[in-house]
Amino acid sequence: MEESSDSGVRTGPFLVVGLGNPGLEYLWTPHNAGFMAIDRIAQQEGIVVQNRRCRAVTATCRLAGRETILAKPETFMNLSGLSLAALIREFEVDPAKDLLVIYDELDLVLGTFKIRERGSPAGHNGARSVTGALGSQEWLRLRIGVGPDLPPEAGSKRPGRDYLLSPMRKADLVKLDEVLDKVATATRRIIGEGPGPAMNEFNRRE
Repeated sequence: MEESSDSGVRTGPFLVVGLGNPGLEYLWTPHNAGFMAIDRIAQQEGIVVQNRRCRAVTATCRLAGRETILAKPETFMNLSGLSLAALIREFEVDPAKDLLVIYDELDLVLGTFKIRERGSPAGHNGARSVTGALGSQEWLRLRIGVGPDLPPEAGSKRPGRDYLLSPMRKADLVKLDEVLDKVATATRRIIGEGPGPAMNEFNRRE
């Protein structure tokens, strides 16, 4: 499973995990943006994420010259950490260096995304489960905005669980579709060059 880098140091695979809920009823919901990102990368690579292991569906490919495991946990969002921990053990991944978790973020407007190297789960149950499994908030995450673009007079009021688990409107899916290509590009940049250059490029405000 290990491969040699240019420096001669042996490195294992990079693990990219998208969070979501299994089942057709959740397929096109905002909460499944992480799953959609994994599927977009797989589609671009001409593979299907369908191998069942570690309570997830997985696929292996090469991104930015690196062996990469794509995974979608089948444990449901709240227990994502169980599958992630098993994947880390199975593939002998160093979560501090070779892990990226992709998930939806209600506090970011649909059509945007942000890369962060650490942080609190901020009310996201999947992120909370990952933090619990790793015993740390120091893990790389790419958060895909799914929040509505509310007018200023709406204040801080934001939708909740019903919004996250309801199928998205066609217009919103079009917006998300455009972002998924950028997310795939950012993922390759992270794997190839590290999170720093990727954050410099993609975290800038439009």
